[in-house]
Amino acid sequence: MAGTNENLPDVIRPTRPQGGGGGGGLKAGCGKPVAPLGQNRRALSDINKNIIRAPPAYPYAANGLPGKKPIATKKPVPVHRPITRTISAQTTTKPSLPLPTGKPSFPLPEGKKPKVQIIPDEIDTEDLNIIDVEDDFNAPMFVQHTEAMLDEIDKMDEDVYEEPVLDIDNDDKGNPLAVVEYIDEIFAHYRKQELLTCVSPTYMSQQHDITDRMRGILIDWLVEVHYKFELMEETLYLTVNLIDRFLERQTVSRKKLQLVGVTAMLLACKYEEISVPVVEDFIVISDKAYTRTEVLDMEKVMVNTLQFNLSVPTPYVFTKRFLKAAQSQKELEALAFYLMDLCLVEYEMVKFPPSLLAAAAVFTAECTLNGSKKWTKTTQLHSHYSQHQLLECSKMMVSLHQKSGTGKLLSVFKKYGTSKYGHVARTQSPAHFMLEPRFWD
Repeated sequence: MAGTNENLPDVIRPTRPQGGGGGGGLKAGCGKPVAPLGQNRRALSDINKNIIRAPPAYPYAANGLPGKKPIATKKPVPVHRPITRTISAQTTTKPSLPLPTGKPSFPLPEGKKPKVQIIPDEIDTEDLNIIDVEDDFNAPMFVQHTEAMLDEIDKMDEDVYEEPVLDIDNDDKGNPLAVVEYIDEIFAHYRKQELLTCVSPTYMSQQHDITDRMRGILIDWLVEVHYKFELMEETLYLTVNLIDRFLERQTVSRKKLQLVGVTAMLLACKYEEISVPVVEDFIVISDKAYTRTEVLDMEKVMVNTLQFNLSVPTPYVFTKRFLKAAQSQKELEALAFYLMDLCLVEYEMVKFPPSLLAAAAVFTAECTLNGSKKWTKTTQLHSHYSQHQLLECSKMMVSLHQKSGTGKLLSVFKKYGTSKYGHVARTQSPAHFMLEPRFWD
């Protein structure tokens, strides 16, 4: 059954000839002539007219369905962004353009939305954040921070790095000889005891026959004896402590001063050493100035005067602890003990407690090797001394370091000038910059 074409008046159709047959002849059964084959096509201009007049592919896209309201286009939400003064000035000076009205005059493909240019009629300057930017600097738009936020950010940047406090006993937890469980209590006890065992810095004033210069000569000689006997370092520091405590309580003649020194070293050896030198060794080293009986008698007098109290904290134990906190190497350790031995000879250094001498020696040695101020939080925590508390003692150590190698008391300089101690007495220059006031600012 053939359909009608009345509803599609503009569809292009071939024109039906009135007659049948090809070649311009007559159609069978009809008397009307028929146009020849190939002459029944319409002109190209007629086809173009039909195309132009063709309805849109989607006739209801713009006008909507019959009986329905047209779909309204959503209004875009305006975006408030901070602008610079330059852009604000340019925007306010340009006139506002009218919004495009009306419907699009051409159909849009499926899935495409029309591009709408939003131009505000007027700018509300109260809602804008104006940011000062140089006119010749093409900076991108950015979010403005308030001054309080910027200050907080600066503070956070300053506090980004905080020096950690190291656990210096972590590696010795498996060593029973390190007594890590009690090490803090032990040194807390040492700090209390050193206050009870320190001598008065003016005790030499009660001695009538000896002077502080004689004391220095005696200790300088004992440093040499200690080095020749190859004794432990603890023995030397305990020897000096016994001499000072005994001289503070007992008046001694000039002839007996060397005997006091020999006897003090003999007691220190019995307390610290495993292989103790015999009495005859000390008699020989003192050029047989005293007999065996005199040495043993002085030993009795000394231990009774000191009430047999030989367990005292010396600068040695504090120095070893502070060097561990400073994570020292051999060079730093040798230099720190070199400065400590220089202090043993000087009577004016008696006024400082052993822990302060140890802390100042480590601090001065670190500054000497690094060429600048260095005192970590870990070392300060374990030493209980700040840099300014070490000022006076460190300056005096630098002065002693400057004078070392000169004068007549050279035993310490010669001792630390050997290969056993890395020649620190000859290779390390004094830290002159520590004597300047600006160093401690």
